[in-house]
Amino acid sequence: MTELLQKVRVIDPVSEIDELLDVLIADGDIQAVASHISDISSDTKIRDCQGLVLGPGLVDLYSHSGEPGFEERETLLSFLQSAAAGGFTRVSILPDTSPVIDHPALVAQLRQRSRAAEDSFSPLLPCSPAPLLHIWGAITLDVAGKQMTELADLASAGVVGFTDGKPLENLALVRGVLEYLQPLGKPVAFWPSDRQLTANGVMREGSDALRFGLPPIPASAETTAIAAMLELVATIGTPVHIMRVSTARSVELIASAKAAGLPITASTTWMHLLLDTKAVKSYHTSLHLDPPLGNSRDVAALRAGVRAGVIDAIAIDHTPYSYEEKVQAFAEAPPGAIGLELALPLLWQYLVETEEFTALELWRALSTSPAKCLGQKVSAIVPHQQAELTLFDPQQTWKVERKSLYTLSQNTPWLGQQLKGHVVQTWC
Repeated sequence: MTELLQKVRVIDPVSEIDELLDVLIADGDIQAVASHISDISSDTKIRDCQGLVLGPGLVDLYSHSGEPGFEERETLLSFLQSAAAGGFTRVSILPDTSPVIDHPALVAQLRQRSRAAEDSFSPLLPCSPAPLLHIWGAITLDVAGKQMTELADLASAGVVGFTDGKPLENLALVRGVLEYLQPLGKPVAFWPSDRQLTANGVMREGSDALRFGLPPIPASAETTAIAAMLELVATIGTPVHIMRVSTARSVELIASAKAAGLPITASTTWMHLLLDTKAVKSYHTSLHLDPPLGNSRDVAALRAGVRAGVIDAIAIDHTPYSYEEKVQAFAEAPPGAIGLELALPLLWQYLVETEEFTALELWRALSTSPAKCLGQKVSAIVPHQQAELTLFDPQQTWKVERKSLYTLSQNTPWLGQQLKGHVVQTWC
């Protein structure tokens, strides 16, 4: 099939362009990109794309799949369909399934399940084929986090990298992991958080926590853990990705470390860029996140960090939970929210349309930069490249409700609300 996208706004962080162009795509390849394309075959499908945005396919660094073990929350099929509907062409799942992905046989089983899910992909989704699924391998075997997995075996099995997706407070183990991983050439991601300082807290320490009567979490629960991690990286030299950055001081520490030449990358999540502690006054359990939403200074620092490249990427950290799991008191509900289908529309609406971010800055943080954090590349939107693209309509409105979502879960504070911005198509 050959189609011509006419007058589409091409946003390409690789080529650093943001302009109106014609793009000719044939059999999954980009054939031509120009200000005007007229030399086309008679069977070419012509699409008027005025007002639409075309960029590289979005890449998610880390999210949670329910399958295996928690299929009532999310199956691999619903996860991949949700990702495609949100504009993602590559997604990476954390290993905290049941069983945990800590053995090559489990990686193989998950790949087999994902192929079965791709075969059942919804024909209603305008994407071809399903997003590419990457699998993080677990760092530790046991719940206590004291025994290292067979990292080399998992690397040979094709995991994208290593993380537990949970805090590792045994610094001797972390040091051993960094030393062991040096020759393997795979990304390793850590979520620095001191659980003793976190204690039973559920929201960021400050006046809002006092006002809402919720147990606080000090910013130092994150920053002290990041400082310790940076010291280990400085000593050993193994590249590290720092997940779920949520405080202004964390951004400062990471900026200083990068300026000193430490081999680190970092990410924050999309909700930490949009909301602060004041939103928690609704006590909506989908605002119970871990790490918690920051204060207004944290949000401003995170946004500035993403724009400056101190924070390399925006992760979705899609965390589905069933209705029953989330219908509890705020402090008792498990932390996390869905986001694969919501992130791009909301980030575009509140960051790009307000002109706080340029379109290139946002798209880079959602596509090329997360790919780099995974040790991957994203091709420029130029002729003779495979089409890995997302077509987005920033003006299309839709309502967030059960029938409009592909994910099985509904744990989002935007449920029932009207959003502006919707993905039209992806090419994978």
